[in-house]
Amino acid sequence: MTDAVTGAARRAQLAASLTEVRERIAHACTAAGRPPDAAALVAVTKTYPASDVVLLAGLGVTDVGESRDQEAAPKADEARAAGATPRWHFIGQLQRNKAKSVAGYADVVESVDSQRLVTALDRAAAGRPEPIEILIQVSIDEDPTRGGAAGDDLWRISDAVADATALRLGGVMAVAPRDWDPDRAFERLAVLSGQLVERHPAATAISAGMSGDLEAAVRHGATHVRIGTSLLGMRNLLR
Repeated sequence: MTDAVTGAARRAQLAASLTEVRERIAHACTAAGRPPDAAALVAVTKTYPASDVVLLAGLGVTDVGESRDQEAAPKADEARAAGATPRWHFIGQLQRNKAKSVAGYADVVESVDSQRLVTALDRAAAGRPEPIEILIQVSIDEDPTRGGAAGDDLWRISDAVADATALRLGGVMAVAPRDWDPDRAFERLAVLSGQLVERHPAATAISAGMSGDLEAAVRHGATHVRIGTSLLGMRNLLR
């Protein structure tokens, strides 16, 4: 099978999945009494090749998410060389020593959970033409082993981002804990988002919901949903 035939088949597969995902998001928005385009799609392309990013960009996907810098940095370069320039969201746990690399390609960092990381990213992003949009990762259950800001750390981190020169505070991000009902988790996130907006009125973004729980996230105000499996398929089936 030639690369052209393989590429055409993959494009058709992605196009069909993308249609289904977009319809699912639109239906969830409508069911929640929101406009059908109220929640934007972030295609989570971790473990998938740059060729998928290029195909998705050609299908109209504007935002992609990655969680490992060692994979994302070369993938962003390869996609750019092929003419694909989506907004790159870094969504995984970020170590401060990776801040410079991530600042080289990421437009949005969704996993900021410490003031020290804010400082590292602000330094790394100096000189960029546009600031990096920052979403503060919230710990829904305040379990310190899961990562994410808890308690008053959310307000301290948000103030630090707002004071930074090369960053822009966008809002919050969270993953529903496995042992929590998604509605309960995202209702909690919505409350925290509302409190953040009172403090920083422009920080209205809520990144929440994945393939298994996007409807619950949309019901509670998600502005971005991070979809991997439902869009790109199970990775081991593509090998």
